[in-house]
Amino acid sequence: KVESFSTGSLKLDIALGIGGYPKGRIIEIYGPESSGKTTLALHAAAEVQAEGGTVAYVDAENAMDVEYARNLGVKVDDLLLSQPDTGEQGLSIAEELIKSGAVDLIVIDSVAALTPKAEIDGAIGDTTVGLQARMMSSALRKLSGAILKMGTTVIFINQLREKIGVMFGNPETTPGGRALKFYSTVRLDV
Repeated sequence: KVESFSTGSLKLDIALGIGGYPKGRIIEIYGPESSGKTTLALHAAAEVQAEGGTVAYVDAENAMDVEYARNLGVKVDDLLLSQPDTGEQGLSIAEELIKSGAVDLIVIDSVAALTPKAEIDGAIGDTTVGLQARMMSSALRKLSGAILKMGTTVIFINQLREKIGVMFGNPETTPGGRALKFYSTVRLDV
């Protein structure tokens, strides 16, 4: 039986079939802007803290609203908050926290904001095709085993993008390549 913790929503806990988010797994919450992705992640953080767990929040978007988090039940004084300068830095922070075994939940907000250093250092308009996807693929290969071994749950918040030139099928996609789709145990489209 897979251990779980509540999402903060009884209906979602039931829909997931195991009573909430699985522990020691990768979760992706994705959707359009203002669809409630961060709210779902903050509810998860509050639930983990209520059980006595430790939560880290990697705020790659630099948009964490501390008052909003507090209103949702997050103990912000106990929250390990990081605002990395680059995607590599954010993923390295997550890696160290996972390997330490001291954190029960890590929220990464968001994959789209995990900008590779080479892109930040380059000029506006420089071609950086696939950089973020390669960075995510490399990181997830390294992290997935440690996540399972240490029992840390990692929630990646992701955005939707439009594929250019799609005539048939769904033109929506998520940034960061295919690795996150592959490694995620649960993917929530909100």
